[in-house]
Amino acid sequence: MTEAIRQSFARQTMMTTFGAELTELGEGHAVVEAPIGDFARQQHGYAHAGLTFALGDTAAGYAAATLMAEDAEPLTAEMKINLLRPASGLRLIARGRVVKPGRRIVVVGATVSALDASGEEREVAILQGTMIPA
Repeated sequence: MTEAIRQSFARQTMMTTFGAELTELGEGHAVVEAPIGDFARQQHGYAHAGLTFALGDTAAGYAAATLMAEDAEPLTAEMKINLLRPASGLRLIARGRVVKPGRRIVVVGATVSALDASGEEREVAILQGTMIPA
C-alpha cells in the first residue's frame, strides 16, 4: 500500500512543481512538505494561500488513502481552510490525518505549519474536509 501511495504522489505534477515531498506516511496520517519558493509567494512575500491549501489537501488525501482499499485513490469531495496567520519562513509542513474513516466517505483534517530559519514552526492553517475513494 505504501509504495502505491508514493507512486500516486509522484504522479502529481503540481506537487513536483512546488518541490513537495511526501515525508511521512502511516495508518491514517501523512506529511507533505515543500519549500516556500519565490514562485509561490503572494504580493506581501508570504507563501500564497493556494500553496498552503494544496499541501494540506494533499496530506489529508494521502492520510485517507492509507485506510482505503488498495485499488482506490482519494478524491476530495469538499475541503475547508482557516488561515490562521501569514505563512512566512523557509518551508511549509502539512500534516494530514483521518478524523473518521468510512466505506464511502472519509472525514479528514490537516494542519499546515511554516518552518523558519531558526527551526521554529508556527501553525498557519487548519483544514477539514471529506474524501471519497475513486
